[in-house]
This record gives sequence, structure tokens and C-alpha cells, in this order.
Amino acid sequence: MKSRLLFALLAPLLLTGCLLSPGKFNSQLALMKDGSFSYAYKGEIQMLALSKLAEMGADKEDKFEAKDCYEDDGFETRECTAGEIAAQKEEWDAGADARRIEKKEKAERFKAIMGGVDPSDPEAARELVEMLERQKGWNSVSHKGDGLFDVDFAISGQLSHDFAFPVIEKMPIGSSFVSVILRKDGKVRVDAPGFAAQGAGNPLQGMMGGVMGMAAMEANKKKDGEPPVFVMPEGTFTIITDGTVLANNTDEGPQASAQGQVLAWEINARSEQAPTALIDLSR
Repeated sequence: MKSRLLFALLAPLLLTGCLLSPGKFNSQLALMKDGSFSYAYKGEIQMLALSKLAEMGADKEDKFEAKDCYEDDGFETRECTAGEIAAQKEEWDAGADARRIEKKEKAERFKAIMGGVDPSDPEAARELVEMLERQKGWNSVSHKGDGLFDVDFAISGQLSHDFAFPVIEKMPIGSSFVSVILRKDGKVRVDAPGFAAQGAGNPLQGMMGGVMGMAAMEANKKKDGEPPVFVMPEGTFTIITDGTVLANNTDEGPQASAQGQVLAWEINARSEQAPTALIDLSR
């Protein structure tokens, strides 16, 4: 019963972009007045669609469990009679075909959001590595287990359009770690919602707290007793620019550097505010 509840909590998170989450990382963004930009991310990324959470929530053993029975007032629970349990079991058996269809549909949805990769396939991680390494910027990708990848990403060019990271071929864009939005007046807005461990910056992390607690309870029932591994953001994010910093939420504000100014954020499990900055590249 609890594993079905776990799946109910987990499914909407996975269906909104597979719930990619940063682990230990270092990330740097450079924005220059001549229109050039570069972005680098080196460290861990977790895809929960490949973690034990998805496996545990899949409820592979579809077993009947009697529901609670209630007194006539509808509030107090009581022990079910043999006849009531038999009736519940009959209803459960009658819904077997519907449950099988629902499971198949859920599996197809998970596969669709993963660009055709079946998360239940033992080769899914290898396929995902190959998919990422085909894309420009992904210099190296290796699977460390439990849906946790070690990546080295770097890209550069002219900032002629908006930019977001990460973007994975054939997969819908969920919550970005970093987004760069261009305005018509030469200003650039940078947001990094993925680099907030808790609070308003990354509400999904708060939701995952309850899921993780339930997952740990379920893992303790299993023979291996190993709870799923779930990483939290931990690292540094820096912006380098020769433009004018109009707004930012760093602790120290812009610091002088050989290339202009540097904004730096230290990210850990206590970080509540997502990094954000507004930079004018027109002057």
C-alpha cells in the first residue's frame, strides 16, 4: 500500500522532465558585451527515472491488501469481517485487467519522456550515455549507478538566443538548472532554480523530502535494506561578465576580475534562494 502511495507521489515528479537534479558540481557562465558566452558544468547529475525510487514505486508485485473498514458513523475504523474482505478481494480481482492496462500506459509515458529509453531496461543508462554524448557540449558522461551520472559539459558561442541547461534530445524540458533569457534592450536575466536545495528556489526538492522518507521506510523492508540514493545540490556557480551587473542575490556582490566582474554562489543543502542576476551587456 505504501509503495503504491510512493509511486503516486513520484510519478508526477518524473513526468515533469524526469526530475533531473544536480549533485556535487562546479558551474561557470561567462557573458560578454561582444555577444560571446560560454557555459560549463562539471559534476553529478541524477535522473530519478533511473533510480531505485522508480523501481520501488513500480509496485511489481501487485498483491491484494484489504482496505480499512469503518463503523456506521464513518469515522472509527474496525476489523473487517470475512465477508467484507472477500467482497474487497472479488472487486480487486475484477480490476486486474484495468490495472495491467494502467501499468502499461505508465511505462509508455516514462519511456516517452526519456526519448524512447525504457527506464526498466538494464541497458537504459548505457543508452542515455550514448544519447548525451551525441549532443554538442557533452564532452564525457559516465553512469555511477542508481541514476547518478558524472558529466563534463562545456559550450561556447554567440549569445543570439535564450539558453538553458540541461537540454536532452527528445525529452521535454522540465526545470532547468540554469536559464539565460535575452531582453530586447540588451539586458540578460540569469536564473538557476536547480541550484537551490530547498525553499522557493526549488520546490521539487521540498516535495522529494516526503518521498525520500517513505522510500527509506520501504527500503528497510527489503532484504538489502538499502534506501535509494538521492543527491542534493552541492557546489559553486559563478558568472563572469564585462557588462554592468544591475541586480544579483550573491552574499558579496560583484567582485573585480581580469575579465570584468565575478558573481559567485556557494550551493549546499541549506541554500534556499536560487541564484539570480540581471546584467546589462549594452554598456
